[in-house]
Amino acid sequence: PSPPLGVGGGAYRSWVFETKEFDIPDRSRLAFYTDGMVEDKGRDIDEGIGVMAALLANCPPDSLEECCDAVTDVLGITGDTSDDATLLLAQVQSIPPERKAHWQLDAHPSAVSDARRKVRERLAEWGLSSLTDTAELLVSELVTNAQRYGRSPVSLDMLKTDRLLVEVGDALDVVPQVRRAQETDEGGRGLQLVNQLATRWGTRTTGNGK
Repeated sequence: PSPPLGVGGGAYRSWVFETKEFDIPDRSRLAFYTDGMVEDKGRDIDEGIGVMAALLANCPPDSLEECCDAVTDVLGITGDTSDDATLLLAQVQSIPPERKAHWQLDAHPSAVSDARRKVRERLAEWGLSSLTDTAELLVSELVTNAQRYGRSPVSLDMLKTDRLLVEVGDALDVVPQVRRAQETDEGGRGLQLVNQLATRWGTRTTGNGK
């Protein structure tokens, strides 16, 4: 019922977009596309969507790039198109339970050392001990930040995929802001450390915290 994302215009900020949740099978392929990808002067948009869906269903299973090429070749991305044509594919792959870890941390200063120990032990199990020093420091800063400025309960999650993902959550949905600490400040450097040590980092709200 909502307008397409990215339409823009002055009224865009006042539009309300509905949130929907779907259960999808493992290794499902998600396609995001502009209308120029599926609609042109000689083809109705519903027909274009049907053609694209059929092509995606028969694409090579392990190459998103080949899949994109197959779709664009058939749908005809040519120089005379009057609209932008963009296709973005993503493949969903579930993470096996043995590559995930989740803990609820006590609302006590000892939770910081407990979190470091859990990280150290789990990285050893996963054969990732070379990341221990960095991961422990990151977790220390994030758990301290969550306890000091967030709200209990505080959680710690680790995911091992092609990289290591570490998440610290709390029950307050206020997103922390990085600030530049002055030389005389006693605090304010935690998120600066996170910014420097993590390959990539960010925050997201979860509906009951962040």
